[in-house]
Amino acid sequence: CLPLRLVFRLSGAMLKKLAHGNILSFCYAHSRVLIPKSSSDEVKDSDMNYWLVKSEPFKWSWDQQVEKGVEHWDGVRNYQASNNMKAMKIGDLSFFYHSNEGLEIVGIVEVVKEYYPDHTDPKGRFGMVDFKAVRPMESPVTLKQIKNDPNLADMALVKQSRLSVCPVKKEEWDYILKMAEV
Repeated sequence: CLPLRLVFRLSGAMLKKLAHGNILSFCYAHSRVLIPKSSSDEVKDSDMNYWLVKSEPFKWSWDQQVEKGVEHWDGVRNYQASNNMKAMKIGDLSFFYHSNEGLEIVGIVEVVKEYYPDHTDPKGRFGMVDFKAVRPMESPVTLKQIKNDPNLADMALVKQSRLSVCPVKKEEWDYILKMAEV
């Protein structure tokens, strides 16, 4: 499923490839173009966003996320972090970062439900998304490693260290995966 705004950005060759044999169809309910999974891999990768979410392990740890499988990410009360969650789409991937204790990226989660109201917010201003545990990091990547690497100097985790939900650039994502030996 691809938002119409992204279809208009696809190259003519890509559109022809997808349109060949009625691969493209339109979902009027969601104003999206539907593409079967087998044909969407090339498009999905270019459309994917990457994130980093922080959790204090004594409140919610990677092990708890793995045990639960799918769980909502509630309690975010910062407007910038909330706006980042609003931008998340199903299938986006995020690093799971242990803050306060450990200070390291320990796993990868996937967005399985987009932004919806947070039941823990009595004023109804904030929302949450649902994440599914995907895999642990073979070798956790520490904040110290990230801060000491000039290739990651502009990463939101470094520049906006107090932000609990941060965007991650594709280049940063790939670089961290190499550091983690994934």
